[in-house]
Amino acid sequence: MEKIMLNDVLRIKNLENVKIRLNLSNNSWNALNLYHDDPNKLLIGNFHNSTKKRWFKENEIVIGLAQIKNNDWLLIDISRIVKSHNKFWDGITHSNVYTFYEHERLPEFEKFFGRIIVQFHKNNAFVTLSGNRIGDFVLKEILPNLLDSDLFPGYEKVNISWNELKRVIEKDAWKTVLQNQKGVYLLTDISNGNKYVGSAYGENMILGRWISYVKTGHGGNAGLKRLTFEHIQKNFRYSILDIYKSTTDDQIIIDREGWWKEVLQSRKFGYNEN
Repeated sequence: MEKIMLNDVLRIKNLENVKIRLNLSNNSWNALNLYHDDPNKLLIGNFHNSTKKRWFKENEIVIGLAQIKNNDWLLIDISRIVKSHNKFWDGITHSNVYTFYEHERLPEFEKFFGRIIVQFHKNNAFVTLSGNRIGDFVLKEILPNLLDSDLFPGYEKVNISWNELKRVIEKDAWKTVLQNQKGVYLLTDISNGNKYVGSAYGENMILGRWISYVKTGHGGNAGLKRLTFEHIQKNFRYSILDIYKSTTDDQIIIDREGWWKEVLQSRKFGYNEN
């Protein structure tokens, strides 16, 4: 079956006046998370110059893509460069989406933003490609609605940052499953590997405990209170070790929590103090 390419849908002409910007998702910069958390911050990166090179020229069209994972990319923006401020990156993280360029979205393409997924194998260091490379982007899917990466993945696959937790804790899919399960969970500080094992068996069960971490960072736990909220927001990840039905006796959860503390040595080498 013949492949459908990205430009079969977009039908952009004069590709010599087009650039394609690839926004990566990795440990240091996760484009897909930014797409959900702070779209403007993602666009700052989309229209970002390096320390020595201006990537775009006035009147050029820029196609912005955010990496979902591996070879899958989400269309996030198509804009025209109105004006270049002739700035290079100076090592400072900027907060203005127009720091490097004035740009305007092209309204005829907006219905595709957040809905078109393409496949493209990135095999070099470049994140900005010429428009004639659009023929390398294969259409994978046009979603009926905006991409939602916040569907609950299953208890055994939960492994999210504090920022992700803050976002998904308000999603109905997450609230429904977390408020109906007792369990034992794990907090991991990725800056040093320290761990905290906790249990949930009170009101709203896991949901109730995790909401408290979103609000305060420490959730009332003595070992976590020694850390700044900023440190927790930047470095903590949340996962689930065990789940139990809401009718399970609380002592079973407490005993299991103690077992995990021993296994992970979170009292000796982590943040558990009891």
